[in-house]
Amino acid sequence: MSKKPYGTMNLQMIQQLSEAHGISGCEKEVSRIMKKYMEPLCDEITYDHLGSIIGLKKGRKGPKIMIAGHMDEVGFMVREIDENGFIKMLPVGGWWGHVLPSQTLYVTTSTGQRYHGVVGSSAPHGLAKEVKEKVIKPIDLFLDLGVENRQEVLDLGIQIGDMITPDTKFEVMNNPNYLMGKAWDDRLCAAAAIEVLERLQNDDIEADVYAVGTVQEEVGLRGARTATNMIHPDVAIALDVTTAMDTPVDQGKMKLGQGVVLSIMDAGIIGHKALLKEMESICHDLDLDIHYDMMTVGGTDADNIHKAYDGVVCMTLSIPTRYMHSHRLIIHRKDYVQTVEAIAELCRRLDWKKYKELNEGIR
Repeated sequence: MSKKPYGTMNLQMIQQLSEAHGISGCEKEVSRIMKKYMEPLCDEITYDHLGSIIGLKKGRKGPKIMIAGHMDEVGFMVREIDENGFIKMLPVGGWWGHVLPSQTLYVTTSTGQRYHGVVGSSAPHGLAKEVKEKVIKPIDLFLDLGVENRQEVLDLGIQIGDMITPDTKFEVMNNPNYLMGKAWDDRLCAAAAIEVLERLQNDDIEADVYAVGTVQEEVGLRGARTATNMIHPDVAIALDVTTAMDTPVDQGKMKLGQGVVLSIMDAGIIGHKALLKEMESICHDLDLDIHYDMMTVGGTDADNIHKAYDGVVCMTLSIPTRYMHSHRLIIHRKDYVQTVEAIAELCRRLDWKKYKELNEGIR
């Protein structure tokens, strides 16, 4: 008997966001998709000057709540084109050399033309043991476009600085609760912010809800800062992925399909204690599963959001994913759906009285 998919997800939107191409600083294709899906749900759509998209569902003049998921994905830029037409790449975001050789990538030109290539690799025959066991640094790898020389690459319109991204199609796995695609970090959470608006579209709420697709998270949480400065939120939830540790290689407590993941802290934020308690209460009331996440390295948009102005009541909610910062990542529907439901309920409950309680909860 086949498994039944958990909950409701807009898979068409999820697929389009996953398959869109947009490294840090090149998120326009992604923001256009977000705009298309946000327009029927929002009263107003604006942008900051870095390109973050901000969709507002107006409430009854209550507190402002910001729900942020970043639009950029890890990828590369064209760093150099050698005389034989091979492209040397500059990593944008963190890559592990093991996941790259023989993978196919796309180069996108300034005019939007897209060209296919493969990351070069060596045949194992005759390689010394120490060479076989060494991880190649991503910056030392190259892209083979299947051309004869540098001029052929230039004739395609490819220039230094052009974007390079993974070639990956969205896929529903053999158990339909498992979804595979690229850029789950963090397009999955950009989608979740939109689906929160969808859950709220028929609700009369007090809070002003801002669904935000931020830019340049992978290179320094930059869009989070500028978008926060535009919104000046009272409460914020940063949505991001976290590392699932449920494979034979990575064995730990964080697993797919465990529901809502509340992040207690990471390298850049200790989550607001009263907001954490409120999210716990919401999950209990809605009968949602809870798991907790703590990291000593890495961070999310929350790291910049919570320090804005005189401080923002803020924390991160995480969605586990396998194989982060690679060409193909796997997530579980339950984690996504329950996270959306929990945040939507927070938006329903947030009024000035609740906001005052949150602030007094840490004093």
